[in-house]
This record gives sequence, structure tokens and C-alpha cells, in this order.
Amino acid sequence: MLNYKQRFIRFMVENEVLCFGDFVLKSGRRAPYFINTGKYRTGSQITQLGEYYAACYMENGIEAKTLVGPAYKGIPLAVSASIALAKSYGVDVGFCFDRKEVKDHGEGGLFVGQKLADGDKVCIIEDVMTSGKALREILPKLRREADVKVEAILLSVDRQERGTGEKSAAQEATDEYGIKVCSIVTMQDIIGAIEDGVIGGREFLQAMKEYRAQYGA
Repeated sequence: MLNYKQRFIRFMVENEVLCFGDFVLKSGRRAPYFINTGKYRTGSQITQLGEYYAACYMENGIEAKTLVGPAYKGIPLAVSASIALAKSYGVDVGFCFDRKEVKDHGEGGLFVGQKLADGDKVCIIEDVMTSGKALREILPKLRREADVKVEAILLSVDRQERGTGEKSAAQEATDEYGIKVCSIVTMQDIIGAIEDGVIGGREFLQAMKEYRAQYGA
């Protein structure tokens, strides 16, 4: 019987979110796999995705009053995760997301959704972390809004690649900001799923391992 991590990897492949081949990433690195969360386009997909985020949230013992979804990709992720937490675990958390520009009329402010207050514990919901750029962009916005405590950042996939130095972007986030980084799966989990026959892609296995050896942290 597959565990939830293995089911998630299969879910990504079935929805063409995780693809294998020859891809040039934004970083300029040439990779044998690519993750495109923009492929989640339906209600059933985003419902299932929220369940995987909720399972990871609970597994890691995260305690937050609010889930923060950085615009734009993080918005449906935070919403779906909050729904799944309430429905499957009875954990009722708020959610919010940032605007691209501060609203100067109506209720105003930079964030939409749950109002942030000093001392609130929040969890940032993201898709993947490669360089940590998205985290560095959202943190100043959060701190301008309120003196919140970021309990964790929750990812769908930790690529386990070096960030700006020799450590991974996730390790850098923990060292620099003291934020715990949790992910539903890692690149090593994906390699393991290929090896165990959970998904296809055995022809890309060697390239995956070589990529991990070259850029992994």
C-alpha cells in the first residue's frame, strides 16, 4: 500500500505536473525533470492537492493561526490546504494572500483574507523552493503588516538543490530566518518512487541521480 508521499508523486505525474525529459530551468540549469504546478486546473485536482498539504502540515506538527499564500500561485494552495485541514482534521485556520499593490480604498492594506496581528503564528504555503527568492519577497511584506511569527514554510516539493551557496535553499531559509521548511516530498523521494516502480521514468533515473550529485545539497 502506497504512503501519502508516494501517492502524491503519482498524483503529480498523472496530472502532468511532474514531467521527465530535458528542461532548461529559470536558474539556467539543465534538468531531467520539471515541476509545473500551473497544471492544476480543476476543482478535483486542487481538492486533492489540499489534502496532501494538510497531511504534511499535520505530520510535521505545524501550529499556525493563518496560512499565507504568496500571490499568485500560493493563493489556491493556501485556500485548498485550509479547507482540507478543517474538513479532514477539524483544524480551522485562516488564510490570506498579498496584493501586488497596496489598496488605498475600502478596507485597504496589502493582504486579503485573515487579518494579521502581532504575535500571530503563520505558515507560508508554496509550491517549490529553488533559490528562496519568493520567501525573501513575502517576509518583508508580512513584517510590515504585523509582528508575526513564521512557524514554517510548507512546500509541495523540495528540490534539494543548492541555493546561493553550498546549502540548499531550504537549509538557507532555516539558517537565515529560523524558519522550518517542510515539504510533501523531496527530489530524493521522487528518485525513490522511480526505483520502487511507483511511477515510470526509469530511463531518466541515471540522469536524475547525476543531476542530484551535481546540484544537490
